[in-house]
Amino acid sequence: MGCRGLWQLAAPDAARCSMVALVCTTARRLHPKLLIKARNTLHSLPLCGVFQGYGSTTTGKLASHGFASMAAMSSFPPQRYHYFLVLDFEATCDKPQIHPQEIIEFPILKLNGRTMEIESTFHMYVQPVVHPQLTPFCTELTGIIQAMVDGQPSLQQVLERVDEWMAKEGLLDPSVKSIFVTCGDWDLKVMLPGQCQYLGLPVADYFKQWINLKKAYSFAMGSWPKNGLLDMNKGLNLQHIGRPHSGIDDCKNIANIMKTLAHRGFIFKQTSKPF
Repeated sequence: MGCRGLWQLAAPDAARCSMVALVCTTARRLHPKLLIKARNTLHSLPLCGVFQGYGSTTTGKLASHGFASMAAMSSFPPQRYHYFLVLDFEATCDKPQIHPQEIIEFPILKLNGRTMEIESTFHMYVQPVVHPQLTPFCTELTGIIQAMVDGQPSLQQVLERVDEWMAKEGLLDPSVKSIFVTCGDWDLKVMLPGQCQYLGLPVADYFKQWINLKKAYSFAMGSWPKNGLLDMNKGLNLQHIGRPHSGIDDCKNIANIMKTLAHRGFIFKQTSKPF
């Protein structure tokens, strides 16, 4: 928009979960002696991956965030986060590049960490102030025309609305684990902190940790996606959604790629280093 040892494919956990479900659903039909053997087998299994990565989180808390039952979670291994916040900025640009660049599209998709489905969307266009007139190059690249940014809120106002949305969605609750996901490090390592520094605005702590999807994909698939989303979609045999370099469409592609990798057993982890 590391290391291989830190990333795991948790297919064995999924298999154990399936065995647990099989034993539980057939237990009533078993002869008492066979039932005892089944129970002994069940107790000898390593703890199912359903409960790994959540520490002391109680069943009640998991249920309150959509983690209702083991059966519902056994289709693919559980993630370490309740929610993934997929983000992809579009910014003012030209050839040669203009400085400073300013965010003009600010989309976020709230992705449920259990189902990997989109639950909520934040999407706003932003009025640039240093270079208020979009260049033809920028419009051609992003599909954003002048009328889409004229009269829109400033970055400061949009950031305030992001915080309101985060609160409304329950994402500021300390018991809820969420993390941003971007296609590269540029969005949250360069673009947002750079513009905030230029404007004298603070950067919220939740923007300081993220998952770089390119790194996650390379760990999962063993190859680096040089052309970003296009290569990742091709590598996973996925149809590209919408228009390249549309922020909201890029977010939908990121979410689709994440869902596909999750169904293959990939566990997403933070890739950014502490600020």
